[in-house]
Amino acid sequence: MSLSLAVRRVVTAAAVVATSVTGLAMTASPATAACADVEVVFARGSTELPGLGIVGTPLVRAIQQNLPGKTVTSYAVNYAANVSQTSAGPGATDMSNHVKQVAAQCANTVFVLGGYSQGASVTDIAIGIRTFLGTGGTIPTNLAPRIKAITVFGNPLRLYGQNINTASPLYGSRARDVCATGDPVCGGGFNALAHLSYPTNGSVTSAAQFAANLVKAG
Repeated sequence: MSLSLAVRRVVTAAAVVATSVTGLAMTASPATAACADVEVVFARGSTELPGLGIVGTPLVRAIQQNLPGKTVTSYAVNYAANVSQTSAGPGATDMSNHVKQVAAQCANTVFVLGGYSQGASVTDIAIGIRTFLGTGGTIPTNLAPRIKAITVFGNPLRLYGQNINTASPLYGSRARDVCATGDPVCGGGFNALAHLSYPTNGSVTSAAQFAANLVKAG
């Protein structure tokens, strides 16, 4: 199945649940002048409203719950998230620029990166993986030690036989690259609802614990 066809199927399914998650998708925490211990930088999926989206919002909450005593803030990547899948490159540039800016201002802040669907492609590009969905800015390798974990869901990169774990020697050991069974966007399946299942199938909870453990490990 082509990526464009897979995305069209998912968009159709997403329309069914859009009204119930609109408020959730808009709960991204704004950046503040104070430096946090951890900043989660997340890119939403195609057609989602600006914000962290249906996956990023519960992920940030779960990471906060798993890191008591630490300040955890979030940044929603500012990009179009268009259905044509042409905005991942600009999204990667925004993700990279934000990480560089915060890293320069806050010497002790560490990062968790992530994305859902096209947002996973944003993350791929930002960490230097070549994809078929465009090019964009990348995070300088000297900041790699401060990228403690990467969590992506429904990553289109998988349709080409790769994932972050295998495609990135630098970040692979710090990545959780999740693809639900039947997901057409990452697994070539035919179940559009599988692509919407990450907030409810345990994937977000598991990924948040994974990320928190890596942050704790230093």
